[in-house]
Amino acid sequence: MSLVVELGVVFAYLLVALVVGAVAYRATERSAEDYYLAGRGLGTVVLLFTTFATLLSAFTFFGGPNLAYAAGPEWILVMGLMDGVLFGLLWYFLGYKQWLVGRAQGYVTLGEMLGDRFGSSALRGLVAAISLFWLFPYVMLQQMGAGTALVALTDGAVPYWAGAALVTVFMIAYVVVSGMRGVAWTDTIQGLFMLVVVWAAFLWVGGALAATGQLGGALPDEFRALGGGLYSPQWMLSQAIGIALGVTMFPQVNQRFFVGESERVLKRSFALWPVLVLLLFVPAFLLGSWAAGVGIETSGNVLPVLLNEYTPGWFAALVVAGALAAMMSSSDSMLLSGSSYFTRDLYRPFVNPAASDRREDLLGRVGVAVFATGAFVASLFEPGSLVQVGSTAFGGFAQLALPVGVALYWRGTTRAGMLAGVAGSQAFYLWTVFGPEVTLGGVPVLVSTYWGWSASMVGVVLGLVLTLGVSAFTAQAAGEDSAVYFEGLRAAARADAEGE
Repeated sequence: MSLVVELGVVFAYLLVALVVGAVAYRATERSAEDYYLAGRGLGTVVLLFTTFATLLSAFTFFGGPNLAYAAGPEWILVMGLMDGVLFGLLWYFLGYKQWLVGRAQGYVTLGEMLGDRFGSSALRGLVAAISLFWLFPYVMLQQMGAGTALVALTDGAVPYWAGAALVTVFMIAYVVVSGMRGVAWTDTIQGLFMLVVVWAAFLWVGGALAATGQLGGALPDEFRALGGGLYSPQWMLSQAIGIALGVTMFPQVNQRFFVGESERVLKRSFALWPVLVLLLFVPAFLLGSWAAGVGIETSGNVLPVLLNEYTPGWFAALVVAGALAAMMSSSDSMLLSGSSYFTRDLYRPFVNPAASDRREDLLGRVGVAVFATGAFVASLFEPGSLVQVGSTAFGGFAQLALPVGVALYWRGTTRAGMLAGVAGSQAFYLWTVFGPEVTLGGVPVLVSTYWGWSASMVGVVLGLVLTLGVSAFTAQAAGEDSAVYFEGLRAAARADAEGE
């Protein structure tokens, strides 16, 4: 299969996404709320698939199969089962309450919601700054994945930088044009496309291996067994819980808690979530373990190599297009949400409180281009593997989850408690990731694991303790208003929905 045809498949897919974005532009009002939240009017299918596609990134098609290739398919337990169920529960307990609050009060971002409740622009800005800090490497992760995918597909004819640049340019184009409505529509197409191609790859490769008697390969039982092998229970639970908490606080996911059309839409979406997750992760990770079984050799991403070996070139190109869909559907939402955090939580309160909606809308579109370009430049240095980059960002976002949960459900939460919980857990986690090793008597004081548990999980517990403890010993300050989270939410949300 010629290089022209392979690249033609990829370009055709990217152009379809751009056309959808252009159609969405015609339906989008020139207001910040409509640009960022699509008028809070997404239905079940679109909300479910935009959340699904937003979470499916380079890790799904490359990082996950690479892990399965190296050490067995046990990540199905972490991503497919544990996080499918855990995130569904968090969507119910945190996402539903956040939808009620956002619908009643008109919030667009997490920082706006917290800043209003606690009467604190400092808390609002802190949450936005933390979110943008951890969002940057995750956008970069998608661009790294795109670059390596096209290198593998074309045997190096398309260099890494060109692949990353291609996806960046297309993302900027349709996110700037279309906003949340276009992103949600393209996400729905991308999510369906990803499911189809990964199952087609699974059946095609599985059939080829079964026909030649290679299915399963000469792998030891502990490699094939779920729950065995290299991973300890503490490690697996740390990963599963940390990823689920991190996902809940990802700006692009958290903002989707605001956009459901109705209570029924929200509840249907999180009930269907675990099924959808399993439908994608099981075949993707099994493909990686099959590659190890048949002796595929590569130091890069294993999935394109496996497909080039057992499927026609046009089909391998189609699956790589699916992988690009995964990356773009994550990155476009990240760029949009990151832009809203910058304009609503940093620019408005600290630079220009009187900014008009039109000005904020324009600034948000410019911010998308600037943020994406900066991440692209950083991705050229390829800082760490896909798994390392993604895992670090997940841990940073996870630190926010429990303080936010406490604020949503406990009237006694105070501004001081929130600031202590958010800042304290982030400081601890940042030190474990970036700080120098400190020893006492030759023993590290801060280490990456604690009796098998990750530093991220220790930070999460620390944030919870600080939020509860400091709140218990401090009084609510002037400007705090717990009523916005607790009084008349359901009635206000239903009246608003009926009025529309």
